[in-house]
Amino acid sequence: MDTKALGQTGLQVSELCLGTMTFGVQTSEAGAQRQLDMALEYGVNFLDTAEMYPVNPVSKETIGRTEEIIGRWINQSGKRDRYIIATKHSGEGLGYVRNGAPISAKTIADTIEGSLKRLQIDCIDLYQFHWPNRGSFAFRKQWHFDPSSQNKTETLDNMAECLFELQKQVDKGTIKHFGLSNESAWGTANWLRIADANGLPRVQSIQNEYSLMYRMADTDLAELMCNEEVSLLPYSTLATGLLTGKYRNGATPDGSRAFAGDTNLGGRRTERAHIAVEAYLSFAQERGIDPINLAYAWTAKRPFVGSVIIGATTSEQLEHMLAGHDTSVITDEVNYAINELHRAHPSPF
Repeated sequence: MDTKALGQTGLQVSELCLGTMTFGVQTSEAGAQRQLDMALEYGVNFLDTAEMYPVNPVSKETIGRTEEIIGRWINQSGKRDRYIIATKHSGEGLGYVRNGAPISAKTIADTIEGSLKRLQIDCIDLYQFHWPNRGSFAFRKQWHFDPSSQNKTETLDNMAECLFELQKQVDKGTIKHFGLSNESAWGTANWLRIADANGLPRVQSIQNEYSLMYRMADTDLAELMCNEEVSLLPYSTLATGLLTGKYRNGATPDGSRAFAGDTNLGGRRTERAHIAVEAYLSFAQERGIDPINLAYAWTAKRPFVGSVIIGATTSEQLEHMLAGHDTSVITDEVNYAINELHRAHPSPF
């Protein structure tokens, strides 16, 4: 599998990254271990998790379980050096973690220590903040997003104190690099500005939702990422499974995210979304392209993307994704036609 540079880290990450948010609920531990081994066999060298995983649903009882499963695999397999490992510090408002406390200099050290223990490793390659304390337009909040009540001074002071604490962790050797998630162009620009002005850890990546059906990173954020050498790590590239076609005609397949309880797919299951899905599925069929490969290959070919996060409930699903990955299907003609489809079906959820 081809690799790409991850920001300015000097690391080369595989075009696809193994996402793990199903490990421990939808995916059993035995199934998770099979996925971890299988991804390596196909050339994947990048692994993403988070302290709050698994999700669908998130519960007090399962917080940290995904990292624990990965940690046991690392301990048993001895393959720590085969993966570049990324994890995430939960943001403000998640009551099951630190009673919903915001990310701050006070929370970082203990949070990193907890992840290191669960993962059974000495150092995290990429440490990410899961969402901003000030709020975000992610998670379907873009329709009513209003930043007018944000406290700019408070936000910038928090960024600075967090970066100084992250530098301490880099110096201690508990983390190597820093990334963001569910962040905006303004937020990322300020994290970069403060870091550069003070010689502190620079933002290397942004993990935001991005897909054929959700392209909010294409303008201001894309310009920032290209010029500042910050890599996008897209999640929900299959639009939580919509782009596979498995939810057509109201279907709810066994073992799927909708079957697990998220019937509305995080607000993505709308009438306009189903119309857009039919358009993309027809487009893929007309060209003889597997729709899953179309979604992943198009995303991987975007100039600002570092690695595309893929996730599967079963090993069979993961093998389909990995074995069929082929970016050569994205020709100039296909890319142009996809942009025209996007114009016809913009922001359907």
